[in-house]
Amino acid sequence: MTDYKRIVKDGLWDNNIVFVQALALCPLLAVTGTASNGLGMGLASTAVFILSGLSISAVRTIITPQVRIPIFVLIIAVLVTLVDMSMNAWVHDLHKVLGLFIPLIVTNCAILGRAEAFASRNALAPSLVDGVMMGLGFTLALVILGASREIIGSGTLFANAALLLGDWAHFLELQLIPDYKGFLLIILPPGGFIVLSFLLAGKRVMERTLAARRQQAAAGLPEAG
Repeated sequence: MTDYKRIVKDGLWDNNIVFVQALALCPLLAVTGTASNGLGMGLASTAVFILSGLSISAVRTIITPQVRIPIFVLIIAVLVTLVDMSMNAWVHDLHKVLGLFIPLIVTNCAILGRAEAFASRNALAPSLVDGVMMGLGFTLALVILGASREIIGSGTLFANAALLLGDWAHFLELQLIPDYKGFLLIILPPGGFIVLSFLLAGKRVMERTLAARRQQAAAGLPEAG
Protein backbone atom coordinates (compact mmCIF):
# COMPACT_ATOMS: atom_id res chain seq x y z
CA MET A 1 0.00 0.00 0.00
CA THR A 2 1.33 3.40 -0.99
CA ASP A 3 2.27 5.66 1.93
CA TYR A 4 1.06 9.03 0.63
CA LYS A 5 1.83 10.71 3.94
CA ARG A 6 5.48 9.74 3.54
CA ILE A 7 5.53 11.03 -0.05
CA VAL A 8 4.15 14.39 1.07
CA LYS A 9 6.60 14.68 3.96
CA ASP A 10 9.55 13.71 1.78
CA GLY A 11 8.76 16.30 -0.86
CA LEU A 12 8.14 19.19 1.50
CA TRP A 13 10.64 18.48 4.27
CA ASP A 14 12.52 15.21 4.80
CA ASN A 15 13.86 14.91 1.23
CA ASN A 16 13.49 18.51 0.06
CA ILE A 17 15.36 19.10 -3.19
CA VAL A 18 17.20 22.18 -1.91
CA PHE A 19 17.40 21.91 1.87
CA VAL A 20 18.28 18.19 1.97
CA GLN A 21 19.49 17.03 -1.44
CA ALA A 22 21.27 20.34 -2.29
CA LEU A 23 20.27 20.05 -5.94
CA ALA A 24 19.24 22.74 -8.47
CA LEU A 25 21.42 25.33 -6.74
CA CYS A 26 22.28 27.12 -9.99
CA PRO A 27 18.74 28.38 -10.74
CA LEU A 28 18.07 28.67 -7.02
CA LEU A 29 20.80 31.24 -6.50
CA ALA A 30 20.48 32.93 -9.89
CA VAL A 31 16.76 33.75 -10.03
CA THR A 32 15.85 34.31 -6.38
CA GLY A 33 16.67 38.01 -6.21
CA THR A 34 12.95 38.46 -5.55
CA ALA A 35 10.19 36.22 -4.27
CA SER A 36 8.25 36.77 -7.53
CA ASN A 37 11.05 35.30 -9.62
CA GLY A 38 11.38 32.38 -7.24
CA LEU A 39 7.65 31.69 -7.42
CA GLY A 40 7.66 31.78 -11.22
CA MET A 41 10.64 29.44 -11.50
CA GLY A 42 9.17 27.12 -8.89
CA LEU A 43 5.82 26.84 -10.64
CA ALA A 44 7.51 26.14 -13.98
CA SER A 45 9.63 23.42 -12.38
CA THR A 46 6.58 21.98 -10.61
CA ALA A 47 4.78 21.63 -13.94
CA VAL A 48 7.73 19.66 -15.30
CA PHE A 49 7.90 17.50 -12.16
CA ILE A 50 4.21 16.60 -12.48
CA LEU A 51 4.14 16.02 -16.23
CA SER A 52 7.39 14.04 -16.31
CA GLY A 53 6.30 11.87 -13.40
CA LEU A 54 3.00 11.04 -15.06
CA SER A 55 4.56 10.47 -18.50
CA ILE A 56 7.35 8.22 -17.28
CA SER A 57 5.05 6.27 -14.98
CA ALA A 58 2.65 5.69 -17.89
CA VAL A 59 5.36 4.22 -20.17
CA ARG A 60 7.52 2.54 -17.53
CA THR A 61 6.44 -0.97 -18.50
CA ILE A 62 7.44 -0.62 -22.16
CA ILE A 63 10.85 1.02 -21.65
CA THR A 64 13.78 -1.39 -21.53
CA PRO A 65 16.32 -0.80 -18.75
CA GLN A 66 19.18 -0.33 -21.22
CA VAL A 67 17.71 2.82 -22.78
CA ARG A 68 15.67 4.23 -19.91
CA ILE A 69 17.93 7.21 -19.09
CA PRO A 70 18.07 8.64 -22.66
CA ILE A 71 14.30 8.21 -22.95
CA PHE A 72 13.73 9.92 -19.60
CA VAL A 73 15.91 12.84 -20.70
CA LEU A 74 14.06 13.06 -24.01
CA ILE A 75 10.65 13.10 -22.30
CA ILE A 76 11.80 15.78 -19.84
CA ALA A 77 13.30 17.87 -22.67
CA VAL A 78 10.02 17.79 -24.61
CA LEU A 79 8.04 18.82 -21.54
CA VAL A 80 10.47 21.64 -20.68
CA THR A 81 10.19 22.92 -24.26
CA LEU A 82 6.40 22.98 -23.96
CA VAL A 83 6.58 24.82 -20.62
CA ASP A 84 9.11 27.28 -22.07
CA MET A 85 6.91 28.03 -25.08
CA SER A 86 3.82 28.36 -22.90
CA MET A 87 5.51 30.84 -20.58
CA ASN A 88 6.82 32.83 -23.54
CA ALA A 89 3.27 33.05 -24.88
CA TRP A 90 1.29 33.76 -21.70
CA VAL A 91 3.72 35.21 -19.13
CA HIS A 92 6.25 36.82 -21.42
CA ASP A 93 7.65 39.29 -18.85
CA LEU A 94 8.41 36.48 -16.42
CA HIS A 95 9.88 34.45 -19.28
CA LYS A 96 12.28 37.31 -20.10
CA VAL A 97 13.39 37.60 -16.46
CA LEU A 98 14.02 33.88 -15.99
CA GLY A 99 15.61 33.62 -19.42
CA LEU A 100 17.99 30.73 -19.96
CA PHE A 101 17.12 29.08 -16.67
CA ILE A 102 13.80 27.78 -18.01
CA PRO A 103 15.39 25.61 -20.74
CA LEU A 104 18.02 24.56 -18.18
CA ILE A 105 15.28 22.80 -16.19
CA VAL A 106 16.18 19.88 -18.49
CA THR A 107 19.51 19.57 -16.67
CA ASN A 108 17.92 19.68 -13.20
CA CYS A 109 19.22 16.49 -11.59
CA ALA A 110 16.28 16.43 -9.21
CA ILE A 111 13.76 15.91 -12.01
CA LEU A 112 15.75 13.12 -13.67
CA GLY A 113 16.46 11.65 -10.25
CA ARG A 114 12.75 11.44 -9.34
CA ALA A 115 12.01 9.94 -12.74
CA GLU A 116 14.56 7.20 -12.12
CA ALA A 117 13.97 6.64 -8.41
CA PHE A 118 10.19 7.00 -8.21
CA ALA A 119 8.11 7.50 -11.37
CA SER A 120 9.72 4.60 -13.24
CA ARG A 121 8.83 2.26 -10.35
CA ASN A 122 5.36 3.42 -9.31
CA ALA A 123 1.86 3.79 -10.70
CA LEU A 124 0.28 7.03 -11.94
CA ALA A 125 -1.37 8.18 -8.69
CA PRO A 126 1.74 7.95 -6.47
CA SER A 127 3.85 9.51 -9.25
CA LEU A 128 1.40 12.40 -9.51
CA VAL A 129 1.53 13.03 -5.76
CA ASP A 130 5.32 12.74 -5.74
CA GLY A 131 5.63 15.22 -8.60
CA VAL A 132 3.32 17.71 -6.90
CA MET A 133 5.08 17.47 -3.54
CA MET A 134 8.61 17.60 -4.93
CA GLY A 135 7.64 20.60 -7.05
CA LEU A 136 5.97 22.37 -4.14
CA GLY A 137 8.96 21.68 -1.91
CA PHE A 138 11.27 23.18 -4.53
CA THR A 139 8.92 26.15 -4.99
CA LEU A 140 8.79 26.68 -1.24
CA ALA A 141 12.59 26.80 -1.07
CA LEU A 142 12.76 29.26 -3.99
CA VAL A 143 10.12 31.56 -2.50
CA ILE A 144 11.60 31.50 1.02
CA LEU A 145 15.08 32.26 -0.29
CA GLY A 146 13.79 34.90 -2.71
CA ALA A 147 11.63 36.56 -0.05
CA SER A 148 14.50 36.63 2.46
CA ARG A 149 16.90 38.17 -0.06
CA GLU A 150 14.31 40.66 -1.28
CA ILE A 151 13.33 41.86 2.19
CA ILE A 152 16.93 42.29 3.35
CA GLY A 153 18.17 43.56 0.00
CA SER A 154 15.46 46.06 -0.92
CA GLY A 155 12.82 46.11 1.82
CA THR A 156 10.07 44.84 -0.48
CA LEU A 157 8.20 41.57 -0.92
CA PHE A 158 6.94 40.17 -4.26
CA ALA A 159 8.00 43.34 -6.08
CA ASN A 160 6.69 43.51 -9.67
CA ALA A 161 4.57 40.42 -9.05
CA ALA A 162 1.77 41.83 -11.22
CA LEU A 163 4.18 42.56 -14.07
CA LEU A 164 5.59 39.05 -13.95
CA LEU A 165 2.58 36.94 -12.97
CA GLY A 166 -0.41 39.00 -14.14
CA ASP A 167 -2.81 41.58 -12.74
CA TRP A 168 -4.17 39.11 -10.18
CA ALA A 169 -0.85 39.36 -8.29
CA HIS A 170 -1.15 43.06 -7.38
CA PHE A 171 -2.13 42.18 -3.81
CA LEU A 172 1.19 40.39 -3.29
CA GLU A 173 3.30 43.53 -3.79
CA LEU A 174 4.37 44.94 -0.42
CA GLN A 175 6.74 47.69 0.71
CA LEU A 176 7.83 46.37 4.09
CA ILE A 177 10.56 48.89 4.94
CA PRO A 178 9.78 52.46 3.76
CA ASP A 179 12.69 54.64 2.60
CA TYR A 180 15.06 51.68 2.73
CA LYS A 181 18.21 52.18 0.64
CA GLY A 182 18.80 48.48 0.24
CA PHE A 183 21.61 45.99 0.80
CA LEU A 184 22.98 45.18 -2.65
CA LEU A 185 25.18 42.26 -1.58
CA ILE A 186 22.18 40.15 -0.57
CA ILE A 187 20.52 40.56 -3.97
CA LEU A 188 23.71 39.51 -5.80
CA PRO A 189 24.70 35.80 -6.11
CA PRO A 190 27.07 35.90 -3.08
CA GLY A 191 24.08 37.02 -1.00
CA GLY A 192 22.23 33.93 -2.18
CA PHE A 193 24.92 31.70 -0.69
CA ILE A 194 24.88 33.66 2.56
CA VAL A 195 21.09 33.52 3.00
CA LEU A 196 20.92 29.86 1.95
CA SER A 197 23.53 28.95 4.56
CA PHE A 198 21.43 30.56 7.30
CA LEU A 199 18.29 28.78 6.06
CA LEU A 200 20.07 25.41 6.08
CA ALA A 201 21.39 26.08 9.58
CA GLY A 202 17.90 27.06 10.72
CA LYS A 203 16.44 23.82 9.35
CA ARG A 204 19.08 21.78 11.17
CA VAL A 205 18.40 23.57 14.47
CA MET A 206 14.64 23.06 14.04
CA GLU A 207 15.08 19.35 13.31
CA ARG A 208 17.34 18.84 16.33
CA THR A 209 14.91 20.69 18.59
CA LEU A 210 11.97 18.63 17.38
CA ALA A 211 13.96 15.39 17.72
CA ALA A 212 14.93 16.28 21.29
CA ARG A 213 11.31 17.01 22.18
CA ARG A 214 10.19 13.69 20.72
CA GLN A 215 12.81 11.86 22.73
CA GLN A 216 11.75 13.64 25.90
CA ALA A 217 8.10 12.85 25.21
CA ALA A 218 8.92 9.17 24.58
CA ALA A 219 10.90 9.00 27.83
CA GLY A 220 8.14 10.76 29.77
CA LEU A 221 10.44 13.62 30.76
CA PRO A 222 9.34 17.27 31.07
CA GLU A 223 10.43 19.51 28.23
CA ALA A 224 13.43 21.74 28.85
CA GLY A 225 12.43 25.32 29.55
